[in-house]
Amino acid sequence: MAREFNRTDRVAEQLQRELAQIIQMEIKDPRLGMVTVSAVEISRDLYYSTAYVTFLGIDEDEKSIRQALEVLNQASGFIRSLIGKRMKLRVIPQLKFEFDGSIARGSELSALINKAREKDADLSEDKSDTQDDSE
Repeated sequence: MAREFNRTDRVAEQLQRELAQIIQMEIKDPRLGMVTVSAVEISRDLYYSTAYVTFLGIDEDEKSIRQALEVLNQASGFIRSLIGKRMKLRVIPQLKFEFDGSIARGSELSALINKAREKDADLSEDKSDTQDDSE
């Protein structure tokens, strides 16, 4: 019977928590705004990791996001050294940061759904008004 929660998942979860704390407390760069680490994927050999982040407090245009990712990727060596002090691992994974657009896409879809519902509600009200007038 396979284990439900393997080591790479546990390390990725712990790495996500540590990254969130380190970025919030240790990285003081106004270009970042507030950073949320939404997920971390780690290779099976624990040598490479990709952290998916979102930003609040900055313009969500491509230039600002690219600049914020550049700040994080340039600070990855410093972040990695802090992780080495906090986590007991033989090898501290290389860090790569990528933007997680799923939250922005989810809010866009939610807005579209709400707009469609409002339109449907308006159409059903119009139909009921015309039916009442014809009676």
